[in-house]
Amino acid sequence: MRHLRSAQRQADLIGQTDMLRVPSLSALSGCDIFLKCEFQNPGGSIKDRAALQMVTDAMQDGALKPGMTIVEGTAGNTGIGLAVVARSLGLDLLVVMPNDQTAEKTRMIEMHGARLKAVDPVPFKNENHFYHTARRLAEENAAYWWANQFENTSNMRAHYLHTGPEIWQQMEQNIDILVSVSGTGGTIAGNSRFLKEQNPELEVWLADPDGSGSYHFLKTGEYKAEGGSMTEGIGIMRRVENFRQAKIDYALNLPDQDLVSIAEYVRKQDGIVLGSSSALNLAAAYFAALQRGPGKRIVTFACDLGERSASKLYNDQYLKSRDLNPEAEAIDSLSARYRAAEGQVLQVTRDYSS
Repeated sequence: MRHLRSAQRQADLIGQTDMLRVPSLSALSGCDIFLKCEFQNPGGSIKDRAALQMVTDAMQDGALKPGMTIVEGTAGNTGIGLAVVARSLGLDLLVVMPNDQTAEKTRMIEMHGARLKAVDPVPFKNENHFYHTARRLAEENAAYWWANQFENTSNMRAHYLHTGPEIWQQMEQNIDILVSVSGTGGTIAGNSRFLKEQNPELEVWLADPDGSGSYHFLKTGEYKAEGGSMTEGIGIMRRVENFRQAKIDYALNLPDQDLVSIAEYVRKQDGIVLGSSSALNLAAAYFAALQRGPGKRIVTFACDLGERSASKLYNDQYLKSRDLNPEAEAIDSLSARYRAAEGQVLQVTRDYSS
């Protein structure tokens, strides 16, 4: 019988998410491909974990005191997670977010009781970038505490202390490959560090979208990107402290068109509705399966609720506006490409920890 939890507040329900084997892609690849169902968190995403760890650590060390306001710059899901945590703990939250994110995320931040400051999307070097705006607001007000999810390693600790051990237990100490996208780097860092301590032979694969510089950095030492992606909060053009903690063996860059195809395939075959970052994770996991399988056990993350990508990934008009084909590539064609694309996989040898 499954253990059911009882909680006094929403924040206590964060974590202990289920693991789901993806039937269709597992059968096609001969591997067992699993999704960690992070959409089950009360804020609907994996970012709830980092939000809770950052806030509780800051309260324990005295940086965040009762009556203070949390402020953070985010592409959406961290803002929702912080809103859930803040409300549960009786704190106020101010979220700074670029105004081009999905309306679904914007609405949820406000519905959970946070204040929202929307800013124009600009390059990171611009002082009006949402990150710098949040930092500046916190510096100017002594009653504000800046969560700083990119550099705050409580983000990574959430996964080292909780998510990684959950995966290890759920997989019965039998996992060959971990696949993860990276934004702040907290998820891939915390999980890779914990799981590699348990099994040093585990392969960790970074999935990077177009428009992000992480793959190119790991290859050349320089942050450079081409194109762009509909994924939100995934990919980055600078090295941050959480990413430095990661233990990455391989990196893979995949285009948005593959996300469309994989998302549509598992939606029709398995009834699984993925968000865009989750579709990137699963596409990369399938790629890894075809390159390494059969017989491998692979874990990746369903990062958030698929409905949060309704206005982009599942919107034909939006896809066409980005020169993407709403019609999915046939799975046989995509599979043949992935099997033949060994040269697309980067073996990471560069030291990125300092």
